[in-house]
Amino acid sequence: MTTTGKLLDMAKKMAEAAAAKAIAIDVPMVIVICDASGNMVLFNRMEDSLLASMDIATNKAYTAVALKMGTDQAADLAKESGQLFGIASCDKGRMVVFGGGFPIYEGDKIIGGIGVSGGSVAEDMSVAQAGLDVLK
Repeated sequence: MTTTGKLLDMAKKMAEAAAAKAIAIDVPMVIVICDASGNMVLFNRMEDSLLASMDIATNKAYTAVALKMGTDQAADLAKESGQLFGIASCDKGRMVVFGGGFPIYEGDKIIGGIGVSGGSVAEDMSVAQAGLDVLK
């Protein structure tokens, strides 16, 4: 079997599962997978998804890797009383502090991130989680 790279092969499966979930809930999404350095590996924009979601999904995947946590976890830390208050304006504005981005683990090691945007925070998180679930 010819492979395009381990992470890219995983990313394709993740994007397919995430897109299936987005279709099931009838919300067009943008799904992005990045590597452990925050570089994009896969970009999937569903028809009729929000144009703003292209940048948001990319930055959610990046944030999940950069902070080594889900973007929903970063939200609590980024509040005015939180330990990471002000983080949203760091890293040239790339930090996203609302749900929809998760790190991708292989064992205990972060190998990438998934970012999803296009619906509510809960919808984005459920679609991203569907992508992660194919790795189990």
